[in-house]
Amino acid sequence: MKWVTRDFVHLDRVASPWLIQRFVDTQAEFIFVPWGQEDTRPIEAIPFGLPGVELGSHDEHGTTFAKILRKYALNDPSLHHIATIIQAGVDHVLHHAKADPDDRWAQIAVGLLAVSEGVMLIHNTDDAILKASFPIYDALYANLHAHALVKEKNLQIPGNQGMGPTLPTRFLRQVLSAPN
Repeated sequence: MKWVTRDFVHLDRVASPWLIQRFVDTQAEFIFVPWGQEDTRPIEAIPFGLPGVELGSHDEHGTTFAKILRKYALNDPSLHHIATIIQAGVDHVLHHAKADPDDRWAQIAVGLLAVSEGVMLIHNTDDAILKASFPIYDALYANLHAHALVKEKNLQIPGNQGMGPTLPTRFLRQVLSAPN
């Protein structure tokens, strides 16, 4: 299926195609229309991140990412954590919201924004930005999902025992690869 959004994708409109391709439509093809020319979008493509559409731009009803979660009833807690991170990032950019040092999601959002902007600086096309960004979202999802499984199974992540992050990371990999 074809999906369409504005060009110059960033944060919400990078996370949303990732969500679509990983959890909604594995064969998704993305089309980008120039800002101000949204009415030239292909009629057969599902619009997202555009004003006035069901899966519209971030507004009082949430980010595009959150709207996709709701429409497709994606109830994965890790995806909802990513939605919280994306919302915090949007708030940071649009409303100059400061990241509370005690707010884990806002802290992750600020880091994700920096990486997102860096990806935009080193890639010239929206397709290239998505291609470079999807592994970042895959990694974020894997991290959140592993920690959710640890909590769900009431496990304890081992200390590093002088091995740096190696032991906890190996443990989290085992948790992810264990059968449900």
